[in-house]
Amino acid sequence: MKERKPPARPTRKKVSDAEPEQVRLNKYIANAGVCSRREADKLIKSGVVKVNGKVITELGTKILPTDKVQFGDQTLRLEKSRYILLNKPKGFITTVEDPQKRNTVMALIREACPERVYPVGRLDRNTTGLLLFTNDGMIAKKLTHPRYGIKKIYHVVLDQPLTRADLQTIADGIELDDGFIKVNTIEYITDGKDKREIGLELHSGKNRIVRRLFEKLGYKVEKLDRVYFAGLTKKNLPRGKWRFLEEKEINMLKMISSK
Repeated sequence: MKERKPPARPTRKKVSDAEPEQVRLNKYIANAGVCSRREADKLIKSGVVKVNGKVITELGTKILPTDKVQFGDQTLRLEKSRYILLNKPKGFITTVEDPQKRNTVMALIREACPERVYPVGRLDRNTTGLLLFTNDGMIAKKLTHPRYGIKKIYHVVLDQPLTRADLQTIADGIELDDGFIKVNTIEYITDGKDKREIGLELHSGKNRIVRRLFEKLGYKVEKLDRVYFAGLTKKNLPRGKWRFLEEKEINMLKMISSK
């Protein structure tokens, strides 16, 4: 009697043998730190970008990460993803470049890394607190999109005590010029008679939204500090200083933005 051989196990394709996922050419160029995706489209249309030695001018072209991409005489390589958290001081505007040559937040992180990073959202010139920078376009887009409802907490100091009635008005929601705004929570920070210090949580990313809420009711915001952003806090991060995010914080941001 012949010995029966056990049935052959089905062979599985190794992960390493799988075809790499394609990426849009403009995204590849942006992730290589050359410019933004919009600017990359202009470069592609102008005929200065080659893929595997061939000039590409068609927008929307997809390539493999292993393809050779050239911009002029330079061969591009994908950058390492960077995530930098800054405790922003007053007097700096949130922009990459300023035609008026004012101080920008980029000056505060200039020595952080060779990669080209961008601020996620913005804080106005006189607002302090947490500001995230990254070259991870997908994370940045999701952290600023209203759909994801990213949590932000602010410490507000007003020019005069906030009345209980006005606090309730803000809690109930206020109609501004660009729509109805309802905060998630609002409360007094101090228990004493001075009701000028307020804690405020909201998910809206509209321009100057916190200041406009109080201005609508006749208050002036003297100090505004963002103390919490998307699960990140100012713990052990002095004003004007920055740090790289830890791996667990990066994973947290990816989980938040994947919901």
